[in-house]
Amino acid sequence: MILILGGDGFVGWPTALRLSRFGYDVAIIDNLSRRIIDIELECDSLTPIQSIGKRIEAWKNINGKKISYHNFDISDNYHRLLTLIKEYEPHTIIHLAEQRAAPYSMKSSYHKRYTIQNNTMATNNVLCAIVESGLDIHLVHLGTTGYYGYSDVGMTIPEGYLPVKVDIDGETKEIEIMYPPNPGSIYHMTKCQDAISFLYFNKNDGVRITDLHQGIVWGTQTEETRIDERLINRFDYDGDYGTVLNRFLMQSQVNHPLTVYGTGGQTRAFIHIQNSVECIELAVKNPPVKGDRVRIFNQTTECFNINDIAKKISKITGAKIGYYDNPRNEDLKNDLKFSNYGLLNLGLKPITLDNGLLEEVIKIAKKYENRCIKDKIICTSIWDRNKKIDYKGNYDGKK
Repeated sequence: MILILGGDGFVGWPTALRLSRFGYDVAIIDNLSRRIIDIELECDSLTPIQSIGKRIEAWKNINGKKISYHNFDISDNYHRLLTLIKEYEPHTIIHLAEQRAAPYSMKSSYHKRYTIQNNTMATNNVLCAIVESGLDIHLVHLGTTGYYGYSDVGMTIPEGYLPVKVDIDGETKEIEIMYPPNPGSIYHMTKCQDAISFLYFNKNDGVRITDLHQGIVWGTQTEETRIDERLINRFDYDGDYGTVLNRFLMQSQVNHPLTVYGTGGQTRAFIHIQNSVECIELAVKNPPVKGDRVRIFNQTTECFNINDIAKKISKITGAKIGYYDNPRNEDLKNDLKFSNYGLLNLGLKPITLDNGLLEEVIKIAKKYENRCIKDKIICTSIWDRNKKIDYKGNYDGKK
């Protein structure tokens, strides 16, 4: 049995389908907070996602496999979570039940407090419940490459741990420490706090943990969500939740300039949604043994400069590129390289931007372009009071 916390979400739903398809008993816990945020932001998924009930019913009708569902908030309902864990006795818990958008986490003091409360308490409750249950459960957590920050470091970023040399009484010794966190938003900060919690519960209580530091996800469909229209996955395009590549592809289909914030010199890590769920599956199939330290994988397949991505999409679609004032506090440009041998060694086959799936995303964006609310495209969340929202942008490449 596998419990998927946040199993109705962008990564959670296709993960639930994949694991169910390959023979795992799956139960979802999700309080539908992301759907509630849709109402708050007055902006739905570009794709017409079905209710969680209809999704699960469709999956059962298609292949006879049952996915159980429980609606409650794990950050608040600890004893209900503990009771379910004791009842199901899962060998794995996949923890995706966190507010996942950096811009949303920076909208206001309310959104900052909500993100911290939701994310840190959810993680703490899961860890405490695993320990209190007395069960040997493998926790798989979806983190972020944003844990490391986005500044030039002049080296390939390792998978979670950094070897350092220290001088002890004139003798040089080498030790390995957790890579120093460098969060760029409240959301990223909560992921860094998660990492410290994992370190402690692993050391003190022996909880087996895999932390997946994931890059920016692009694409929307997986092998399972393509099976039937009722299973279709989310496609967020707005300024708060839309990831950069998906935003560009959607914007190209509604005659909106591609929204490059700042210089476009920022480099980011990327992974396709299909690879994302495959990485989680690999983590489930290859758990750490009892006594291992927290296992950390960099769940990313490629790194790209934002300008280069914009130019690529512009060349394919003919879309204009717009440069807008950056709402974030970040470097004007940076280089970024990640080690990702852990998942590659487990069998991950990377999907790249040149694999042809860009065209699939473009077709989906074109098919549902009438659902786009153009007023929601520009990011209206700013990192501090000195910044202003730029609705107009410019097209000479200078920001």
